[in-house]
Amino acid sequence: MPEIVLPTADVRASFLEAMDEFVAEGVELSQTAAWIDVHAPGWTDPERFESFVESVKADARPDNPRPDWHVPCTTLWWIDGETYLGRLAIRHVLNDFLLDVGGHIGYDVRPTRRREGHATAMLQAALPWAAGLGIDPALITCDVDNHGSTKVIEAAGGVLEDVRGVKRRYWVPTSG
Repeated sequence: MPEIVLPTADVRASFLEAMDEFVAEGVELSQTAAWIDVHAPGWTDPERFESFVESVKADARPDNPRPDWHVPCTTLWWIDGETYLGRLAIRHVLNDFLLDVGGHIGYDVRPTRRREGHATAMLQAALPWAAGLGIDPALITCDVDNHGSTKVIEAAGGVLEDVRGVKRRYWVPTSG
């Protein structure tokens, strides 16, 4: 049964397979792509992968060093046993870019496991985490032509505020 967890080295082999899937798909402008560009060369070493996992978890701390345009972010992984299925990023605050484009919560499902209901389930599982961070409601965006994400966000109770450029912007309640 899939569950949402903090990043863990226990799923390293499956995580590496998933990253290969994203590379084959041509992912360019996602958090996953940034991980691949920066960390991938060391992932084959279990100790370096463990360091990567710890750095991802540390990004949630407000005092963690980060570029000026980044905000504290809790990353959660959607796993089934030792199988990595996807990730969610819960951004603790909104800067100007996130308010227009990125939102509080971003997610992706590995390409070979899409259209199995994982995005809907993992977003639902992440909403209490966002509420625990004091985020209510959460801004979630998707591309105007991403009909799958539109359905996922609306299933979570998302209410469309507007469309800005190529992004649909929804507000989703995070608590009861």
